Amino acid sequence: MKTVYSPLHHRRTAVSELDGGVLIPPHENPNRAETILARVKDQQLGEVLPPESHGLAPIRRIHSDRYIEFLEHCWRDWQAEGKPGEAIPAVWSGRGMRERLPKDIDGRLGFYSFAAETSITDGTWEAARAAVDVALTAQALVAGGERAAFALCRPPGHHAAEELFGGYCFFNNAGIAAQAFLDQGAKRVAILDVDFHHGNGTQSIFYQRSDVLTLSLHGDPDLVFPHFLGFEDETGEGDGEGYNLNITYPPNTPFEVWREGLETACQRIVDYAPDALIIALGVDTFEEDPISFFKLKSSDYLTLGQRLAELGLPTLFTMEGGYDVDAIGVNVVNVLKGFEG
Repeated sequence: MKTVYSPLHHRRTAVSELDGGVLIPPHENPNRAETILARVKDQQLGEVLPPESHGLAPIRRIHSDRYIEFLEHCWRDWQAEGKPGEAIPAVWSGRGMRERLPKDIDGRLGFYSFAAETSITDGTWEAARAAVDVALTAQALVAGGERAAFALCRPPGHHAAEELFGGYCFFNNAGIAAQAFLDQGAKRVAILDVDFHHGNGTQSIFYQRSDVLTLSLHGDPDLVFPHFLGFEDETGEGDGEGYNLNITYPPNTPFEVWREGLETACQRIVDYAPDALIIALGVDTFEEDPISFFKLKSSDYLTLGQRLAELGLPTLFTMEGGYDVDAIGVNVVNVLKGFEG
């Protein structure tokens, strides 16, 4: 299996994450991608390719022009105000307030974000753009006939909505790739999100559409981020009714229980009969992950990969979460090796 990787992910080297009322070094950091890349090479998974440039047009198919412009210029505008630290949102339009776009950079940060843990820094724009190019280059491999490809995206993307960043995500890499499949002739695409956290951005982007089936297995949002989306009664609206599936789990869920939801999701994918499958690959379901509460073991990811391969679909893997840096490479590559058989 070919892997697409860009060293431009290093342009995002944030030092601030708001956690527990204090600023800490971010859980999402460059070591994640480098550890995965090292394991890909060590296990001789396949050729590692650089991404091709795809420009802004595919991003505009998913994200609004004004949101893209905001991300491109946020750091410049933040610095122009003489702000001493990284750009962290501190005010939002709450209930009873108007949803309008302010001129001030603090107001715009709040307008385009949904969580305060994700700062914008020098290099965020370049890294987020590169992650999209990684996803689209891997998507082109699959569209061109490869059985599967791995997009080693960083920053991740499944929390990013049309006009929202947060959860370490800025552009929705999987969503942009799904739209690319459709624009190139696919009739239906399925996105299966196996990250510990709900892919709220992916759900919201496609919630009223039937040409993309979205499925997510994740921790109960009553208990974990993102809290305000990802419940099992959210099944789609309008043309999208019945095309969104959420399966939630409590703390300490083992693989034996988690895989029951995986089987349900796989059967829905079979019934949907998509032309392509995208796996939003998070491995923060691991038992030692520092910000999650499932109990999957490294060997379980081999089984996951094997089950996904049984679907027999052209498959694109896009990298999402996973924060136990010592194990992330083993767990990610186990999924890919299991898929390869």
